[in-house]
Amino acid sequence: MELRVLNYFLTVAREKTISRAAEVLHLSQPTLSKQLKEFEETLGVTLFIRGSRFITLTEEGIYLANKGKEIVSLVESTTANLLSDSTISGQIAIGAGETRAFEFIGQFLRDLRIEHPDIHFQLHSGNADDVLEKIDHGLLDFGLVIDPIEKQKYDYLQLPLVDYWGLLVHTSHPLAKNKSITPINIRGIPLLVSSQSFVDKQLAEWLGENSDSLHIVGTYNLLYNASLLVKENMVSALCIDGIINTTNTDLTFIPFFPSLTVNVNIIWKKIKPFQMPPKHFCD
Repeated sequence: MELRVLNYFLTVAREKTISRAAEVLHLSQPTLSKQLKEFEETLGVTLFIRGSRFITLTEEGIYLANKGKEIVSLVESTTANLLSDSTISGQIAIGAGETRAFEFIGQFLRDLRIEHPDIHFQLHSGNADDVLEKIDHGLLDFGLVIDPIEKQKYDYLQLPLVDYWGLLVHTSHPLAKNKSITPINIRGIPLLVSSQSFVDKQLAEWLGENSDSLHIVGTYNLLYNASLLVKENMVSALCIDGIINTTNTDLTFIPFFPSLTVNVNIIWKKIKPFQMPPKHFCD
């Protein structure tokens, strides 16, 4: 698979028409159409269906578009880091779940940029499963994730910070005036929970029994959209404190009792040959 032709395909997927993509790529429309046809024949799949006005990606085309963006991003960041000279420059790719601990990373990145202004950052937001997958595929240099995760195959540094679990409710909810939430309090109420792997085990340990006893009506990977449903007073959400600013809103966060805390870690792939910018971050 040639990167040049992959870029042609990604441009067509973005522009929705071959004619507009040809203009962006400074190619003639027949030349681009021929390249794409040969690309499909090489792969042995149909990537898109040509409509009267716009092209529509097939299932295979959608898959290639998503993976192709990751491939191009990886190539670009690798090239930028390899071309860095004695000046510390290039790109650091960092993924993070939702945690206030990112403020700690932000302070470090601010100081690093002051000392080395040619360093650039690529930030990716996602839950731990998403961040770990991208580290495994070399698309991220570092990840900021909360426990519980399997850390055996990663190098990691545990930060001197903890996050607190609790319940996010509408201010009119019967539990909103509680100073804390116990396992008994949340039985029977509609709940949203994080879709992160191992969270179920952690909550089960806090509950003292399997979390199947909860009335879980849905899951989320990032809390913001889930909080909008909580604002509608249709559900409550089990979540980490501080992710959603509840000041002067219809939302209230109530911590668990007994408290349920989680550690926050910076992780990276074991035995990864860092180029200069990520290595400087790690050091």
